[in-house]
Amino acid sequence: MNKNLSLGLVLLGLAILITLSQGVYTLAQWRQALVVQLGKPMEPAISEPGLHFKIPFIQEVHFFDKRLLEFDQEPQEILSEDKKNLKVDSYTRWRVVDPLKFYQTVRDENGAADRLNDIVYSNLREVLGQFTMMEIVSGSRADLSTRIREQANLQSTKYGIEIVDVRIKRTDLPAENSKAVFRRMQTERERQAKQYRAEGEEEAVKTRSKAAREREVLLAEAYKSAQEIRGAGDAEATKVYADAYRQDPGFFEFTRTLEAYDKAFVKDSATIVMEPSGFFRYLQGPTPVSR
Repeated sequence: MNKNLSLGLVLLGLAILITLSQGVYTLAQWRQALVVQLGKPMEPAISEPGLHFKIPFIQEVHFFDKRLLEFDQEPQEILSEDKKNLKVDSYTRWRVVDPLKFYQTVRDENGAADRLNDIVYSNLREVLGQFTMMEIVSGSRADLSTRIREQANLQSTKYGIEIVDVRIKRTDLPAENSKAVFRRMQTERERQAKQYRAEGEEEAVKTRSKAAREREVLLAEAYKSAQEIRGAGDAEATKVYADAYRQDPGFFEFTRTLEAYDKAFVKDSATIVMEPSGFFRYLQGPTPVSR
């Protein structure tokens, strides 16, 4: 009898503990909760952190994150206004602002990701479709992201979701378009290179012609200066010779004859055969000095 009573008390204690564990839950500061009673959500949602109670086995609690969540989309192909295919890679930051709507429409984060994918893609296609490829690639992505976020946020509120930010990470051309664009860019660069080479060659010809003209002018001026200096030197030498001749005509004639010998009788030169003349008078012996 005592054993049966003890077993009953133990089972009762276990039942109480299980009941209490099912009737108590803790809510973290970064979470919010929605109590569902027999499949029907109870309002309002609970966002106050701490210890909370629920009816065991009748009510269940669904937890939702209050923090910013990130949804990274797969790159999507978008058609620009000028009919160019672009592959746009983007991501979205969002959060749950109405747990009841969120639970009733998408249930959990996986369902929310599916909805966000549709919403963001449709708005990417709509907004970017209003701009040309060059405007999308080289324009202000912040402005484009703001327009996409505002339009997408209008659609996401019915799911209890607030879209905080939509960012375009990169915009690429599909592979086949990239090759065509690359070929056009390569052709354009080659054309520009030929143009620059032609302009450079033309400028080089002008520079060389100018340098040649300046060279001729400098050479002419240098030749003129050299002739003037040479003429002045010859005139000065003539004057010196004349002065020397007047001072001692015999000595002047003797030195000039020796200079002529030096030029005529070059070492290893050919033999000179000529009739005797006054040119060799200083080689024929001492000349008697007249008294």
